[in-house]
Amino acid sequence: MIFLDSGAVTQVTDGIAIACGLQNVQAGELVKFSSGLLGMVLNLEKGLVKIAIFGNDRGVSQKDSVTRAYTIVGVPVGPALLGRVVDSLGNPIDGFRLYKNTKISKGISKVEYKAPGIIPRHSVHEPLQTGIKAIDSMVPIGRGQ
Repeated sequence: MIFLDSGAVTQVTDGIAIACGLQNVQAGELVKFSSGLLGMVLNLEKGLVKIAIFGNDRGVSQKDSVTRAYTIVGVPVGPALLGRVVDSLGNPIDGFRLYKNTKISKGISKVEYKAPGIIPRHSVHEPLQTGIKAIDSMVPIGRGQ
């Protein structure tokens, strides 16, 4: 029987784990190592994936198992976290904890998302003079956009 939601770590270097066996994993998905550490899938290659480890990479070693969490990495946002010190997953590390009845009004925000496109602009259409003849005669400087 082949499990498509778990795999094994083949190599760990500089906070990046390389794992094989995670066939249906998505880019940016949260994964959990057998040591309890969490990670985020970065690269999807044929037969293996590269995972950024959240925490000390010494807790992950070769042949450890890694399983999918079936969720894209996100962090809680809202007024309940204002002024708090949190880790990379939004968990408080300032000595205080979030109470279950604390409402985080904005919910969960994805860590990675598509960047906005480049807005259309006008080309540089007006020359700019510096007043220094040597620069103005050798280097064309334009004003615009």
